[in-house]
Amino acid sequence: MVRRILFALLLLFLVGLALVYMAGRGFFGSTDGPGELRAGPRPAAVQGAIAAAQGAGARGVGASAARQILFGDFHVHTTLSADAFLMSLPSAGGVGARPPADACDFARYCSALDFWSINDHAEGLSPRAWDVTVEAIRACNDMAGDPANPDTVAYLGWEWSQIGRTAEEHYGHKNVVIRGLEDDEIPARPIAAGGRAAGLRANPPPVLGRGLFALFGSSRTHDLMAFVDEVTRADLCPAEVDTRELPDDCFEVAETPAELFRKLNEWDLDSIVIPHGTTWGFYTPTGSTWDKQLRGALHDPERQTLLEIYSGHGDSEVYRSWRAVERGADGEARCPDPTPEYEPSCYRAGEIIRGRCLAQGVDAEECEARAVETRRLAALAGGQAHLVVRGEEVAEWLDAGQCRDCREPAFNYRPGGSAQYILALGDFEEDPEDPRRFRMGFISSSDNHTARPGTGYKEVERTQMTESVRGSQPPPRPRGLLGRFLARPPEEPLAEPLPFDPDEPIPGFQFTELERQGSFFLTGGLVAVHSEGRDRDAIWRALERKEVYGTTGPRILLWFDLINPPGSRGATLPMGGEIAMREAPVFQVRAVGSFEQDPGCPDHSLDALGAEAVEHLCRGACYNPSDERRRITRLEVVRIRPQVSPDEDVAELIDDPWQVVECDESPEGCVGTFVDADFEATGRDTVYYARVFETPAPAINAAGAACEYDDAGNCIRARLCEGDDDCLAEHEPRAWSSPIYVDFDPHLEGPPGID
Repeated sequence: MVRRILFALLLLFLVGLALVYMAGRGFFGSTDGPGELRAGPRPAAVQGAIAAAQGAGARGVGASAARQILFGDFHVHTTLSADAFLMSLPSAGGVGARPPADACDFARYCSALDFWSINDHAEGLSPRAWDVTVEAIRACNDMAGDPANPDTVAYLGWEWSQIGRTAEEHYGHKNVVIRGLEDDEIPARPIAAGGRAAGLRANPPPVLGRGLFALFGSSRTHDLMAFVDEVTRADLCPAEVDTRELPDDCFEVAETPAELFRKLNEWDLDSIVIPHGTTWGFYTPTGSTWDKQLRGALHDPERQTLLEIYSGHGDSEVYRSWRAVERGADGEARCPDPTPEYEPSCYRAGEIIRGRCLAQGVDAEECEARAVETRRLAALAGGQAHLVVRGEEVAEWLDAGQCRDCREPAFNYRPGGSAQYILALGDFEEDPEDPRRFRMGFISSSDNHTARPGTGYKEVERTQMTESVRGSQPPPRPRGLLGRFLARPPEEPLAEPLPFDPDEPIPGFQFTELERQGSFFLTGGLVAVHSEGRDRDAIWRALERKEVYGTTGPRILLWFDLINPPGSRGATLPMGGEIAMREAPVFQVRAVGSFEQDPGCPDHSLDALGAEAVEHLCRGACYNPSDERRRITRLEVVRIRPQVSPDEDVAELIDDPWQVVECDESPEGCVGTFVDADFEATGRDTVYYARVFETPAPAINAAGAACEYDDAGNCIRARLCEGDDDCLAEHEPRAWSSPIYVDFDPHLEGPPGID
């Protein structure tokens, strides 16, 4: 009898072990497919009305309507991305799969975009998932109507999501967008980053641990296990082999931008590489700057031609001189003192510990010593300063790490990656007399992770239309293993710091301040192109010309032109252009406000999708323009004179704003003309771009930490965004033109009358 009982118990144990193993390998789940498209193209009359309204807007400010302005989103994720998949779990507040077909339907009937690209993280794209992506994007384009005049154009792409542990080895994230869709126009596989971003493949959770997690989860949790198993099963491609000679079904990695560019050049296909997140302290190490990325093969000026200046993670435009940490004479990181514009997180960490220490009745001198030590340890921890303070509430950090005088800045701002800093840089390594420089155009996009391209058309549904999903916000927190993956479990508050060990493995997103960042996520922006037509090739040519701009979400119409280029005979040079001149350049900015939005969705969206799908996909709120345009309040031009020697202080090279025009009350738009009378006298190459503003309006999370300030201007209480609240605050919707690059050439002849 005892033997039978033991045998039965052993059999039950083995069966249970097999079930756990099978669950961990995803046997009870399924992988996401391309999804099903719900409807075909928008009615031609809708497109015609939009074109007619745009033509009227252009005529109102005297701008040429020869080229259409088309709006899109070049930063879109579906649940083929690992992070998007995690946030689709019910335990994280998600609602299940968001396949590429959802993104196509959303772009077509919710946000009414003219073009978009899919950019799932390559680090989680298996060979099967890449095939699914290609299939879905082709299907979206097949449903777009006349290829010469489609309602929306879908581009294939992926995100290369590199994260370095130190500033020296950090390069950041870059979206790769591919022009064509035929077999001979696309790569056989995406190219992923290595290092910390490849964590799922490098350090996959144990199979039995995954199985236990899945057995106590939902059916979507079983799907997650199938996703993890599929990603970790693919073999790594051999290194240092021409990418065209690799097997189609291997997993390809590029550790640096130089390797990424080399592999793209080996494919020899039309592609654009778009850096983003260049100021995001969410994952960027303290002390990181873009200087090194200008050197040698780390930059490819033929492919890396556009820069994402704004997204759902915030604004990455402006440069500031402060830093999150400083380096002493010995090279060791130290914590800077706070200023009225910025309190370093390392300094705030010391203040949290000091406050706890004093609350326990400890001697003030001892508490000061603990604060000093906390600042030292937090500076050494860099971007993980929050891990030095245990048991803290996110509100205790107030607005530490944030740029106080920026407009909706990216979280834990890193100014050494700002667009202005990047434009001001010169690299003198190869030729001290002719420094190398970045010459990129500006775009905005969303970085949406729920298959919703172009979410910035209305400021509604924060937990759906931004990355502030319910799972990253209190209350409620994600539960169980997922909760520990996203954030540290609750701890008792300690009145002294604990050192951070960079070599200690940190589960999932615990190395980030995911919970606090939830108050800084925005709906995201749009990329606009001045295009000769609506088709794929016309849009691509505009991208290649860099005749593009970005907005914070509204469809602002913007023209920025150099109106006196040499030898032009009356022609102008549009945004994104490059030219050499001797005489003073003259610029003209024209801008027309976006349309106010009516509530709900237009009839053609309801007719095509049905009420249930409109609610599920669009949350009952679509791009639904009224006949009333919003007012442009002012035009600004920023002037940057790039470095001519490596010791020049970048802050002294940026005039922001250089020129300003306050606009009148006319809804027809605003026009301004600007002359750089100093150009010839300074004799320096100069970069100019326009920035235009609409009248203030409420926006989700526009207030960030939403601080209450004392009379001295210090943040004394943070009101972080929680639950289902949209956390609306006033902001100024805006747009940025791509720069015009004007080189000074003293040998050019000036116009008549100039020697």
